Amino acid sequence: MAASLALALIALLSAAISATNITEILSGYPEYSEFNDLLTKTKLADEINSREPVTVCALPNGALSSVTSKHPLSVVKNVLALHVLLDYFDGPKLHKISEGSVLSTTLYQTTGNAAGQLGFVNITDVKGGKVAFGSGLPGSPLDSTFTKSVKQFPYNLSVIEISQAIAPAAVLSAAAPSDLNITALLEKAGCKTFASLIVSTGVVKVYASAAGKGLTVFAPNDEAFKAADAPDLTKLTNAEVVSLLQYHALAAYSPVGTLKQTKGRISTLATNGAGKYDLGVKTAGDSVSLVTGVDDSRIASTVIDSTPLCIFTVDSLLLPVELFGKAPSPAPGPAPETSPSPSPAEAPTPASSPEPASAPSPFKSPPAPPTNSPDGAPSEGPTADSKNSSSDNSGASFEAPPAVVKVLLTVAFLVFGCILTS
Repeated sequence: MAASLALALIALLSAAISATNITEILSGYPEYSEFNDLLTKTKLADEINSREPVTVCALPNGALSSVTSKHPLSVVKNVLALHVLLDYFDGPKLHKISEGSVLSTTLYQTTGNAAGQLGFVNITDVKGGKVAFGSGLPGSPLDSTFTKSVKQFPYNLSVIEISQAIAPAAVLSAAAPSDLNITALLEKAGCKTFASLIVSTGVVKVYASAAGKGLTVFAPNDEAFKAADAPDLTKLTNAEVVSLLQYHALAAYSPVGTLKQTKGRISTLATNGAGKYDLGVKTAGDSVSLVTGVDDSRIASTVIDSTPLCIFTVDSLLLPVELFGKAPSPAPGPAPETSPSPSPAEAPTPASSPEPASAPSPFKSPPAPPTNSPDGAPSEGPTADSKNSSSDNSGASFEAPPAVVKVLLTVAFLVFGCILTS
């Protein structure tokens, strides 16, 4: 009996976990295999899995061929991001839109690359009971229609099918990563000191060679180099400065959604052995911080997210343990003082010589990151659409999704009932 209940618990738990994973959901529908594969390649699947509520407008196989055959993956990602609505829409809601039309925010709006209403999708109820979709840009055609509902998890995740891709010309004409100048992007984002360092050391060439296959850069802003606890780089050798700069980049495309899903430590461009020059990731709501072992640094903004290149600004330098040592352990609290009455027969004990004070650590921990900071999203982007989770991906902390909690409670009641009736 106990074994059967355990097997049932495992099966239900697996189903609940997969229910929150868009890749697992779409894998049960072969007609969306191409769409599902592109969500994985562009890392949009990670972003979808980290948000609620979300509506995914899936496209059947072949519907994106005109986009994928003519444009790089970075442009394909932008088009796909327009098909991820940051709201919950199922069939009944689509057919009862207030005033017959609504502009819905998409994932593309959160990138900061959407001008005007380019990051919105227009959903309109038209004659004959049909629901039409199109770009949010004024005057755009509504040439895609709602076909059917695929899978719903009220009111967190909905997957629907639409007839054709929403691909406005302004999105299709975006520059490819190979056309982007990393140094110019950094300088424009307020990271001139970091940009100057990677040029003078030649590290920019390492970045450029990695950008074609996948590169994520964590660039400290200029204020980070002026901070009181910033290290004196003149005391490092040239080789150590190069390692420090390479430590600020990953040889992989890792947007915010992927970082939020990261477990354990991740290698950097400076990694030269197991456990060397690696990073951890810690999240608190929408805030994402990088854990070095010496200090934490919060991701402040997204400079660019264009597959396979991603550049973030961070609010302090990433200090690897290999160069700066581990963070000091907190000092133990002082022992409580006691004042016993001295015995008349006892002579007072001479005071012991004070021990020399410990030297202060050269690196101070930065203030705790605010929990309501967006992951590099523009000010006009939605902030209430993301899951309000809190986890430390560098350790073992885990917050179960609502579906898992419900399943566990259900199984617990079933087991308790079986015990009472047996």
